[in-house]
Amino acid sequence: MEKELLKRLILEYQQQVVQVELNRRDISLSADLNYVLVGIRRAGKSYMLYQQVHELINSGHRAEEILYFNFEDDRLEGMTLADLDEIKVCYEEMYSYRPIFFLDEIQNITGWEHFARRLADQKYKVYITGSNARMLSMEIAGTLGGRYMIQHVFPYSFAEYLAASGIHLSPNWIYSPQRNDVARLFDIYFHFGGLPEVQPIKPAMKRQWINNLYNKIFFGDILARFNVRNTMSLKILVRKLAESVKQPCSFTRLANIVSSAGTKTRVETITDYLSYAEDSCLIFSIENYAAKIVEKVSNRKYYFIDNGLLNLFLFDPNTSLLENIVAIRLYSQYDDVCFYNSGFEVDFYLWEHATAIQVAYSMSNDETRKRETDGLLKLAKTYDVRQMLVITRDERETIEVGGYKIEVVPVWEWLLEASESIY
Repeated sequence: MEKELLKRLILEYQQQVVQVELNRRDISLSADLNYVLVGIRRAGKSYMLYQQVHELINSGHRAEEILYFNFEDDRLEGMTLADLDEIKVCYEEMYSYRPIFFLDEIQNITGWEHFARRLADQKYKVYITGSNARMLSMEIAGTLGGRYMIQHVFPYSFAEYLAASGIHLSPNWIYSPQRNDVARLFDIYFHFGGLPEVQPIKPAMKRQWINNLYNKIFFGDILARFNVRNTMSLKILVRKLAESVKQPCSFTRLANIVSSAGTKTRVETITDYLSYAEDSCLIFSIENYAAKIVEKVSNRKYYFIDNGLLNLFLFDPNTSLLENIVAIRLYSQYDDVCFYNSGFEVDFYLWEHATAIQVAYSMSNDETRKRETDGLLKLAKTYDVRQMLVITRDERETIEVGGYKIEVVPVWEWLLEASESIY
C-alpha cells in the first residue's frame, strides 16, 4: 500500500477523531490497559474509541500521539498484515512521538492478532474494535495471550438513550413533568432499540434504517464471511428465533422447523448458523440452570442484542420485546444469567446474586399472576433466592406470600435503577 496514502490518512483520522462531538457512554476505559472492544455493527464502538481519545487529550496527551485507523475505509481495500507494519513506519516518519494505537474494525485484516500482540509486547497502548465475536475465539485469545482486556459494547442503555435525547433526570424526576418525557421516550426505545445512530432519526424512518443494518449484518457479516450457501434456511432460522425469544429452542427442534419450511437442514448446519449469528453479535443465548450438561448447550433461550432488530420480525411484539429488553440489560451487566425450566419456569435466575426474575406484560390476569409468583416461590424453596422480581410494562406493587416478598416493578423504572444491585 502506498505510503503517501497511509500518511494522508494518519493526518486525516487525527483531525477527525479530535473534532467529533460525543454523547458520553457509561463505559470507562483505563489508560493503563490495552483493550479489544467487541459488539454489533453501529453499537458505538468507534465512538468509544473517540471518547478515549478525548479523555487522553484532556489528560495531557497531544493529538499527534493518536494513531487511529478505520479498516472499513474503502481506500484501504486489499490491505494485508504486512501493511499494518507499514502504518507504524509511516507514523514514525511523520512524528517523533510514541503513538497510541486505535485500530477500528481490524478484524477485516487476516492475522491482525499477531500485529496486536507485537504492539503489546513492545509496550504500546492499543485499543481495538471488531464487529464479530470470533475475535474472541480460543485461537486468537491464545495469540493475544492475556495482553488485552475484552470489553463488550452494547447499544445504548435506557439511561444513555435519555441522555442522548437531552434528558438529564433530576433526583425526584418520577414525581415531576420529566416522568412524561421518560414515558414517551421509553416507548420509542422499547420498539426501536438503542443503537446510537437510530436515536436521532425521526420515528417514521427508524425501521427502514434498522432494516438496512440487518441486511448488512445478514449478507455481509454472516452470509459472505462464513460462505453460507443456503440463504433461505438461515432466513427462516432467524425469523424463528425472533418468534421464540420467550421459549427454549433445541438444535433438533430448530432443524425440524427449518426443514418443514421446505429447505432440508441438518442439525449440524443449524448449530453452525446459530454460531454465525452469535459471532456477528446479532443474538445471544442463555442456558437452563436445571439442565444436564449436554442440554445446557443444545437447548437454550435466544435473544436479540437490540429490540429494534427483533421488532423487524414480529407482528404482535410487545410481550417478546419486554422479555428481550430485560434479557439485554441482564446479559450486559452480569455473568451468571440463566433461566430455570424443570417442572416449573422462571424467566431469569442470577444464581451468584441470588436473584430470580419473571417478566409479565401485566399482572392483572389471575392466571398470569399465579403462574409468575408460583414459579418464583418454588425456586426460592429449592435454591438460594434472596430477591424476587416481576418486571411488567407499567405496574408496581409488593406481593407478600408465605414469608416471601416479591417486588412488581415497571420495566422503564427498573432499567433506570443505577445501583449495583439488580433493583
